[in-house]
Amino acid sequence: MESELLIVGVNHHWSPVEVRERLAIQPEKVPGFLQRVTRHRGVEEAAVLSTCNRVEVVLVAREIEEAVDAVTRELANTESCPEEILRENLLAYRGREAVRHLFRVAASLDSLVVGEPQILGQMKDFYRRAVASGSIGVVLHRCFHKAFSVAKRVRTETGVASRAVSVSSAAVELASKVFERLDDKTALLIGAGTMGELAARHLLSHGVRRLLVINRNFERAVTVAKQFGGTPMPFEDLAQALLWADVVIGATAAEGFVLTAEAVRQALRERKFRSLFLIDLSVPRNFDPAINQIDQVYLFDVDDLAAVAKQNREERAQEAERAELIVDAEVDSFMRWLRSLEVVPTIVALRETFEGIRQQEVDRFFASHPQLDTALREEIAAFSKSLLAKVLHLPLTQIKREGGKKEKLYLAAARHLFRLDQNEEDE
Repeated sequence: MESELLIVGVNHHWSPVEVRERLAIQPEKVPGFLQRVTRHRGVEEAAVLSTCNRVEVVLVAREIEEAVDAVTRELANTESCPEEILRENLLAYRGREAVRHLFRVAASLDSLVVGEPQILGQMKDFYRRAVASGSIGVVLHRCFHKAFSVAKRVRTETGVASRAVSVSSAAVELASKVFERLDDKTALLIGAGTMGELAARHLLSHGVRRLLVINRNFERAVTVAKQFGGTPMPFEDLAQALLWADVVIGATAAEGFVLTAEAVRQALRERKFRSLFLIDLSVPRNFDPAINQIDQVYLFDVDDLAAVAKQNREERAQEAERAELIVDAEVDSFMRWLRSLEVVPTIVALRETFEGIRQQEVDRFFASHPQLDTALREEIAAFSKSLLAKVLHLPLTQIKREGGKKEKLYLAAARHLFRLDQNEEDE
């Protein structure tokens, strides 16, 4: 059975955050996960992409159904998600659709907010981890590098990226709509990683009056606060920071709730029930969903940004259409290369077979005409090579050009007619 490219997993189109957060694979767990996946029969290559909005495993596999089952079991076992829940939310792309999906993800055309720039960096990071784990081969190497190239073309040839709004900026945009203005508000940022930095940058661009930065690593909080003119605070002072903040954005990689409903209730009492706006950008979620039941507190998570994302997509529809054309053209290019992997062995075998016949006949002719001088022998040999090249040109070109069923038919016919398979028995 021929190998095929396959993508299996969950994403924000089909699965709620409650499922995605249970499947999120931490970067340090990637090597072990990929090693287990590639041990399954029929799985030749593997990589994984785990972000807030998706956990998708990219495979090259011979046995498609077995590969899907293998990934499903490994995801369920690794992250303690019941297999029946996972199967209800599972998506699968294969062949051309898998390639197209990967290219669209890299180009941020499949993101919650179309055009956000973080996904490409995340994909490159997970690609490097897969390379380091030894789970990537020729096909996925080529496919990922092509995806990176597609993302670059989309970014430079369309306005999708230049007009992009990241998840972080969408969160800040939502806050500005709720409060109408942010220049008299205090914002608290919990988490000082990449997502936290982006949130800080967008908060300042919207004119927030004061920025507080809290992180478990206080030195990191100091660095980010200094970069954006904010105030760093130790994690132990979270309760105090909640008294001052109007907007709280959570963007950490912590597992478990950083902010509980009880902590918010306590803060609200001391705030004299002044409204509090919370945005949880983390997966797994950092803020207890029960907070949403508290009066005067408004909690939004990544799924709640869907409305902002919808508006974003509408505003960028024309540029996205141009980007989709680029993606489709690059998918065609990659699929031609992928098909060439099947064609090349047959072409090489044909050339070697006919070259062997040519050489044998030339040698026989020279043996029966010993009077021929060296110069004439060289001319005859060159003529035979030229004749062979012309004879093979049309059939080999036709094999290269055809796709799908015709290509497979031509390949099978060529291998059978010229007995290119060593194990083929005489009939």
